[in-house]
Amino acid sequence: MLRHSNATPSRWRCLCSYDGTNYCGWQKQPQGHSVQGCIEQALQKTFTKKTKTIGAGRTDAGVHAVGQVFHFDAAWGHGSDKLLKALRVRLPEDIQPLDLVEVPSSFHALCSARGKSYVYQAVEGYALPMEMRYVHSLKNRMLDISSMRKGADHLVGRHDFSSFAASRGSGEVESPIKELWRLEVIRSGRRIKIKALGGGFLYKMVRSIAGALFDVGIGTLKPDDICDLLENRERTRIVKTAPARGLCLEKVYYRRPKV
Repeated sequence: MLRHSNATPSRWRCLCSYDGTNYCGWQKQPQGHSVQGCIEQALQKTFTKKTKTIGAGRTDAGVHAVGQVFHFDAAWGHGSDKLLKALRVRLPEDIQPLDLVEVPSSFHALCSARGKSYVYQAVEGYALPMEMRYVHSLKNRMLDISSMRKGADHLVGRHDFSSFAASRGSGEVESPIKELWRLEVIRSGRRIKIKALGGGFLYKMVRSIAGALFDVGIGTLKPDDICDLLENRERTRIVKTAPARGLCLEKVYYRRPKV
């Protein structure tokens, strides 16, 4: 068993993935089982003291990630490979650290981030049993992808996305002005992906965009209605939030990607 090092604390950056089905989201909550809470418990067992993590973003309850990033400060003198292994054996199977590196103290998982990409997955009909946790079943709804793409075009750029956000109910104030660099609607047979790339996202913003685009796809909304909703700058019942299971945080960018 490795002993805790008395070396000077270093900053560590970890890339991780998780199945968010059984969690109340990334962030620790007073009540609820969170991804961050599980990771900090694993770090406490590794370093025999409380170790705080800071994540690049807060995924909602039930949302997944293949490219979440977090950092923490800790003294460790046995190399990154052994630290990664120590974390893996202390975490449940639905949380998987993928890579761990020592970084300069100036690195900050949240503040250093320049953008994020998300993907929302759905299927016309019903998802297979082994993928139901990750794909939204549209059941008997068939989608007009061309109309969805026209609707998506209205959202690309720098806008006030208040109409596509939800309140966290905690008194937090966040600027509703966000820049969406790219929004793609991709069909492969019965499978549909909505891929969003941008500088930042509001609470439930991607799921709200997905819900609105699905309504465009089935004809409940017209493509130009998306523009009207955006200009309204107020959340209404017209915009429905797509289920959490279909959404995944794909990547956090620390350099602005080419669009």
